[in-house]
Parts: sequence; C-alpha cells; structure tokens
Amino acid sequence: MNEGFKAAYEYELPEELIAQEPAQKRDHSRMLVLPRGEGAVSHHEFSDLPGLLRGDELLVVNDTRVVPARLWGRKPSGGKVELLLLGPFHGTRTEALLKSSKANPPGTILDVGPQPGVARVRVEEVLGEGRHGLLLLEGYPDWLSLARDHGAMPLPPYIKRPKPEDEDRTRYQTLFAARDGAVAAPTAGLHFTPAVLEALAAKGIGRVPLTLHVGLGTFLPLRVEDLSEHQMHSEHYEVSEECARAVNEAKAQGRPVLAVGTTVVRALESAAGEDGRLRAGAAETRIFLRPPCNFKVVDALVTNFHLPGSTLLMLVSAFAGRERVLAAYAEAVAQRYRFFSYGDCMLIR
Repeated sequence: MNEGFKAAYEYELPEELIAQEPAQKRDHSRMLVLPRGEGAVSHHEFSDLPGLLRGDELLVVNDTRVVPARLWGRKPSGGKVELLLLGPFHGTRTEALLKSSKANPPGTILDVGPQPGVARVRVEEVLGEGRHGLLLLEGYPDWLSLARDHGAMPLPPYIKRPKPEDEDRTRYQTLFAARDGAVAAPTAGLHFTPAVLEALAAKGIGRVPLTLHVGLGTFLPLRVEDLSEHQMHSEHYEVSEECARAVNEAKAQGRPVLAVGTTVVRALESAAGEDGRLRAGAAETRIFLRPPCNFKVVDALVTNFHLPGSTLLMLVSAFAGRERVLAAYAEAVAQRYRFFSYGDCMLIR
C-alpha cells in the first residue's frame, strides 16, 4: 500500500484496550521493546528501562507542564458553556474551544467559575469552525491563574469520563513538568518515577530538558487521505544552550540520544541544522515526520501507542519502519497492552 495515504497507517484496536485510568504505579506500565533493525520484540515493565540501556545514552525530556485548561461557565440566559483554553495563558486574551447548546457570537458574556462572580469572559471573535473563539478575561490577572484556581485537566476525548478527577492533576503531569503551556501531556514521560531516574543516573545515563508545549492538534484527526495535502499544526518549542551543547557532545562522542516522546523528537529534528548539529533557540514547528525520513538527531525513542491513522503513528513509523511498527502494534493488541495517553509504551532502539 502507498505509504503516502492515511489508510496505510490504520490498525484494529478493541475499544476496551484504550486506557481510561493510569496504571496503579507509573513505572508498572508495560513496555514493548522494538529494535529499529532486525530482531523480535520483547516485553517488559517500564521499571526495567535502566537495565535495557547501554549506559552512555543521553535522555532528552520535555519539561512542559499541562495547564488545567478545562473550565465551565454560564451565559446570562443560564445556558451552560464548557471552555477548553488553547493559550496563550499569561495574559487576558486567549483562544479557546467553546461547547454549548447554542452558538456564542462576538459580544457573548460568560460567567466562568464554580459559582457566579468568579470571572467574566467576553467572546471577542469567532475563529475557524464556530466553536473556536478569542476570549477576553475580566476580573482575574491572567488565564493561567484562573485555570490553576478553577480549571480541570484537559484529558483527551478518548478518556470517556464526565469530568477529570482530582488524581488527574498529578497523574496527567510528568515529573519533569516545569514550564506552563501545554494542553496535553507529553505522555511518554508519564512512566518515569524517582526510582527509575535514580537508576538511570547511577548507570551513567545523562538527562537534559527541552520544552515543547503540546497543543490540541496532537489529537486532531487527519481530514485528508493524501498525506501530501495535510497541513501540520504548529507547536512552540525552546531548546536551551545547555540542551544543544549536551546533545551535540553526545552525537560527537557516538552516544545515543534517547528522546522521551514524540514531542521531543519534533523539537530536536526541527532545531537541527543540515549538518545534524542542534541549534539553541525558540521557534514554532510544523514539522511532519513520516516515511521516508532521515532522523538527524534521535537514535532511540520511548513513546506511547498512538491512534490509528494519526500523524504520531506516522512519525514512529518513519523512525522504525511502517511494517515493523504495525506488526509491533498487532503484537501489543494480542498481548492486551493498554493504549494511548494513560496506556503502556514502547522503547524503540
């Protein structure tokens, strides 16, 4: 099948394998190990990760922090409105998705918060597909403060619960989270625990952060069949001087760069020059990594299992080969792995 078509990346997934809750303990999730070249897959627990690595790898992690960006409000008529903030969060204007029984045209006033009078929001402009709007906040210093005080975690739509739970505030956040700005978690990082990090450090494995603020586009379905027509969503990333130096030194020394998650892959490959050297700086990326693709920086990858026909599955397929990845996914289904954000993961090396 032509790899340039979405249908080439579909697979059968029983609905009951979509994880609705996190594993009891982060590092007790299962991990399928897939060699990039030849060789059979093997099955492990995530806590086995340190023992599966050489010992000279450089881990690159994403330190974005998920904003509790889901809020609820009311119209003057009493109608209920659900808001999903998209950012920016550090001012009084932001983009958001609005869900209500009737449209919210410009000028609509919303009373947002658990009770009346917490914050007043005005719809300034309708963007894109009707539900997408530009909002002005009144009565609160910024959107981040309002979200922290009264918001809920923006769990993805395939986690089918009426509302996020208190536990999601910590479990849908990685240990590396330090910089507010994401509306979805970089889920490969959810498996790490202090014990795993200590074992990695004791083995001599380095770690360095970068930032990519995960946007809603990570969950948007492809609306085209021909992949050459797909317009990739934009995400903001930042690579520090420390990160660029550590990655470039590792590459020069022949040490593998292990990306924790597809968000890290997107940032590293976007920030790399044609010579393969990583450049420090901040930028927006719309990179679409799909077969055929040469990776300039990343040598190994920890990643969760991704939705059928998604751009993230295409990225993983570009890294390890479509047929090998889809065969590994079929094995994971047969072995009853748990899929997607709160599910199990793969180590590809």
